[in-house]
Amino acid sequence: MKYVFVEDTEGYVSKKLESEISADEKIISEKKYMKKSGLVSYEKEFGHGGSRNNAGRKQKYGSPLQYQMRVTQEEKDFISYARENNLNYSALMKK
Repeated sequence: MKYVFVEDTEGYVSKKLESEISADEKIISEKKYMKKSGLVSYEKEFGHGGSRNNAGRKQKYGSPLQYQMRVTQEEKDFISYARENNLNYSALMKK
């Protein structure tokens, strides 16, 4: 079945199947249908949809959470020493 655009005697426009057209309705072009129904101005104003600006999940804070571990000053010194001297932890643990 093919859809066509029709206008009735009162000037209202609609989209119907060819088999549903009554005697008092006349077939019009798609361009005339879009203009009379107001869909042309709607598309100009609102576009074709899509996501809104800034839509979606947002981070709760400006920066992601950081992993923090409480250590003593001795442990901090050892970690900084190990980083500076490129210690191999797995070799130390095997001894």
